[in-house]
Amino acid sequence: MSYRKTLASLSLLFPLSLSAQDVLEEIIVTADFRQNALDDIPASISVIDTEVMERRNAQHLEDILLNTPNVNLSSGASRARFIQIRGIGERGQFSEPLNSSVGMMIDGVDFSGIGTAAMLYDIEQVEVLMGPQGTRYGSNALAGLINLQSKAATQEQEFGLKLQGGNYGHRGIAGFISGPATDDLFYRLSVQQLESDGFSQNITLGRPTNQRDETTLRAKFRWLMTENETLEFITSMIDIDNGYDAFSLNNVRDTLSDQPGFDRQDSKLASIKFNSNSFNQFSLEVMGAFAQSDIAYGYDEDWVFSGFHPFGYSSTDHYFRDRENSSGEIRLVSSEDRALFNGRTSWVAGVYSLHQDVDLQRNYTFLPDIFASRFIIDRTAVYAETNTLLSNNWSLDLGVRHERFSAEYDDTNDLSFRPDHNLFGAKISLNYHLPGAGLTYATVSRGYKSGGFNTDGSLDIDLREFNEETLLNYELGIKTRLLYNRLQLQAALFSMDRDDVQISSSTVRVRDDGSSEFIDFIGNAAAGSNRGVELSAQWTPSETFMFYGSLGLGDSLNGREQAHSPDYQFTLGSEINFTASLSMNINVQGRDGFYFSDSHGVRSEGYSLLNASLRYQSGNLSLNLWGRNLADEDYFVRGFFFGNDPRDDYTAKGYTQLGEPRVYGLTLDLNF
Repeated sequence: MSYRKTLASLSLLFPLSLSAQDVLEEIIVTADFRQNALDDIPASISVIDTEVMERRNAQHLEDILLNTPNVNLSSGASRARFIQIRGIGERGQFSEPLNSSVGMMIDGVDFSGIGTAAMLYDIEQVEVLMGPQGTRYGSNALAGLINLQSKAATQEQEFGLKLQGGNYGHRGIAGFISGPATDDLFYRLSVQQLESDGFSQNITLGRPTNQRDETTLRAKFRWLMTENETLEFITSMIDIDNGYDAFSLNNVRDTLSDQPGFDRQDSKLASIKFNSNSFNQFSLEVMGAFAQSDIAYGYDEDWVFSGFHPFGYSSTDHYFRDRENSSGEIRLVSSEDRALFNGRTSWVAGVYSLHQDVDLQRNYTFLPDIFASRFIIDRTAVYAETNTLLSNNWSLDLGVRHERFSAEYDDTNDLSFRPDHNLFGAKISLNYHLPGAGLTYATVSRGYKSGGFNTDGSLDIDLREFNEETLLNYELGIKTRLLYNRLQLQAALFSMDRDDVQISSSTVRVRDDGSSEFIDFIGNAAAGSNRGVELSAQWTPSETFMFYGSLGLGDSLNGREQAHSPDYQFTLGSEINFTASLSMNINVQGRDGFYFSDSHGVRSEGYSLLNASLRYQSGNLSLNLWGRNLADEDYFVRGFFFGNDPRDDYTAKGYTQLGEPRVYGLTLDLNF
């Protein structure tokens, strides 16, 4: 689909309509220093709420994230765990370290780089912050940030039950209970169990080997300690026990492996937040977070059964990680009625510290012994941000962040690294607040990402280390509501200049027996530039119809397109309310073709996916008949280029992992 056709389709969202009824609700973003309305934040942000997740029967972040313009995913596992924003982001990990370009937070806990845990049951909303978050989140958010916020404990007693079933053996049960424990203590508990046979069959073993078994437990408590002090505590357990057997020598879904892989993640997390408004000049926020994750990932490297390859070639590659995160933060936030300079300047200041410890064990057929490594990260930061009201309509935001990054790495190959960096982020934003609601803004922000090193395989010494990367983001945007609050529009034009760009590459070394060693590594390019547009809109002409859409355009000015960065992507959809009880939602998601890697020419073709749902709701009962990729279009979520097939003498060629085929099912919700 061409840009012109996409823009023409999106223009259907904007015919004139007049009505005095206010129909669009205010959206509150929680990922910023203060909880603010989406229309009041000078940044490109997409918010995906519970309604969208339920319509699509979305179980994992990968099911809904492509609703967001200029966001892409890569898999190479049972779930897409790596994210790219505006063309920037990692596409996989086989060895340490992983310095994430796209951050991920789940209830205040850092899960950057391990997105398998991003299950969506009992999640209130997903917030996607586009562009560098160098002031707010630091070195894990060079390209942007994904924030998942679970539903809050309620003051009224509530409980619910969800049952679902679908094709490919999809089945699930979930429930929650929420309410007051005492007059000042409120709680919310939820649990979900999901199972599926996966989307392929292993011909050699005669059974599915991409099965899914996923369990999520969440508990949230809110204690009103005094009139001015609150304490919130969240704990969760996310247990993923999935198969992984996604590649075939014939590039089809059905596989031939005799030692199929696995993709498991057992994560336990806890976060606590204390808030005090007992001070005249400011409020005090103290936050702590901890997560422990056991991660196991492995695959059958030869993809077939014993005897298929000559010389007895048969290989597996297994990775076992134990990752622990702990973080603390103290933040002072100026009181609304105690801002500086005659009440015109509000401010935020704080300190942040994170410690991460990753132990890796790799069991690989072609290693003489088990490989082990330990990677320790320490990040300490101080930050400040101000907002100054220049006049009734104009305001100025200023922000700075200084971060000290240090790491220690040691492994059984006698490799040792001790990187140490001082990193700096900043932003300045000039904002014009539109009469009524919304704003226009011009922002310059600086993001950063720490340097690192390569440890995988028989890599040459001069390819082992790489430098930190910096990024300057220039952004013009507008957020507004038109047509008597029936049309909500958000648009942003961005340009990003990158220095010492960290480029993911790969090389293939041929072993003595003719098989191939595939090595991923990261190096620095001198500079790079990204340009693009993000547009989203929602129009409600009447109580019967609602139309929505998004468009992302992106381009790199440094030769070939960046990997996992389509030139365009879009969503177009409509919701139709036939009666007070019966409604339908239908949408199309599309994107241009893109390269899978910066080091070879294998590409995904462009594609469009049709999704729909039909919902009946009566009182406490809701029935949702849903379907995704209803046209059953083949599309790809990961691709590689190397030789692995003895039938063509191991000639290097492209291999791809197929995305989700046509899936459909029925979900029953009971809420009281």
